[in-house]
Amino acid sequence: MAKKPMTRGERVIAFVERYCLVPEGTLLGKPVRLLPFQKKFILAVYDNPAGTSRAYLSIARKNGKTGLIACLLLAHIVGPEAYPNGRIVSGARSRKQAAEVFNYAAKMVMMSTELSKLARIVPSAKMIVGLARNVEYQASSAEAKSAHGGSPILAILDEVGQIKGPTDDFVEAIETSQGAYEGRAMLFAISTQAATDNDLFSRWIDDAETSKDPRIVSHVYTAPVDCDLADRDGWAAANPALGVFRSIKDVEDFSLLAQRMPTKEASFRWLFLNQRIDASAPFVSPAVWRACDGPVEKSFDGLPVFGGLDLSEVSDLTSLVLMAPREAETGTIWHIKPTFWLPGDNLREKAKADRVPYDVWHIPNEDGVRFLEAPDGPTVDYEFVAHHLRELFDTLDIRKIAFDRWNWRHFKPWLQKVGFTEEQLDGDEAVFEPMGQGFQSMSPALRDLESLILNRKIVHGAHPVLTMCMMNATVKQDPSGNRKLDKQKSRGRIDGAVALTMATAMAGTYEGAPSTVSPWDDPEFSLNKAA
Repeated sequence: MAKKPMTRGERVIAFVERYCLVPEGTLLGKPVRLLPFQKKFILAVYDNPAGTSRAYLSIARKNGKTGLIACLLLAHIVGPEAYPNGRIVSGARSRKQAAEVFNYAAKMVMMSTELSKLARIVPSAKMIVGLARNVEYQASSAEAKSAHGGSPILAILDEVGQIKGPTDDFVEAIETSQGAYEGRAMLFAISTQAATDNDLFSRWIDDAETSKDPRIVSHVYTAPVDCDLADRDGWAAANPALGVFRSIKDVEDFSLLAQRMPTKEASFRWLFLNQRIDASAPFVSPAVWRACDGPVEKSFDGLPVFGGLDLSEVSDLTSLVLMAPREAETGTIWHIKPTFWLPGDNLREKAKADRVPYDVWHIPNEDGVRFLEAPDGPTVDYEFVAHHLRELFDTLDIRKIAFDRWNWRHFKPWLQKVGFTEEQLDGDEAVFEPMGQGFQSMSPALRDLESLILNRKIVHGAHPVLTMCMMNATVKQDPSGNRKLDKQKSRGRIDGAVALTMATAMAGTYEGAPSTVSPWDDPEFSLNKAA
């Protein structure tokens, strides 16, 4: 009986396990044995009836990504996928990262008597040439700006999840250079998850999920969003090589560290659970913020009210956050009421661009509440905001509202037109108070807000726009330990977090306010070090 011929994917697997040797580690010199998840990915890519144009594999760190990339490269350089006079590139963010892929593949060639006869290594150019079919492979990096030139039939991007934002010139140069191979060119992206939905790799993965394009293969291994740090099933979901390439003890140790030190939680969730989490220093962790999700007073009538106003640009998100104290068994609790404005024109397009549901937040909920105001037009006119403030001042006992000095000169005339007096706008008794956004002004305000959140002295009602801003917010620290919110390094819009911080500074002037000194004296203690 004739033996059934191997499929294209089976030939790649057979080549790897027959000719590729492990070049480093405890299995040094042993034949590569692909794990089930790797074989599944290879078969899905090469045996795709529609043909594969793009292939994404997202797994946690230390699950054999570099080794798999090297094996796939060799299959295309000297193996069954070698295409005559073909050009191959692997792309990475840094020279060091690019060199790792090249070095791994080069070591595999040098260790194999068969492969070393079929390939020539050029270390100075990080190049490997397949001699039988004149295939040329070169490692490229964004730092070296070496993606331009030539037309690769295969491009493999390593750790594309590190790219911030939806576009990248280096990746775009590689993508647009593959047009010479009609229907045969492939792009692989093998990486941990990106930090946010708006980052490049997240957009690729989400597009693959929603479009159902048959020429895109996407395999994502990640733990459930609300996975507990000690959940071993969650570990296994994100680490298909757990117990093989990925040390179980290593995961256990870092899990315990993350449970003791919440500053490590973001890193653990990103690197070990492969979740979309920015491992930079967020101001508040999701768990700590959720702990303050309580019902907010429907009316602030009769209460002293303090606020913060982040005007931003007239075409951007404008934020007003009010807070008022209520006495409870546990002491004074500050209730938070935010209002957000965004121009109504092209609201759906803005939602797509920022990857947040502005259009949904604008629709009244079952209680008739809009989480986002979207007045008609391309801008949020300052006149509109001024009238809103006038109505609030006519009905509430508003003591102080802090504002950023930026754009105040454009906003002040509108406040005057709706009836605010010069005494209310300027001077010692003014209800509007300018507040700088630098370390000097923001650091004590952030400390007070941090204390209120840690001690559960605020309730925010899980307002979705405010929550988005707080989850996006990151802090920057100067050499003296002072902090401010960092818009440049934050993951998205943080206007509501800025407004809440300014409102907290004004609430500190309330004579009936309790001390906001944290019960922890260590100045290094922060929202990400206690849950």
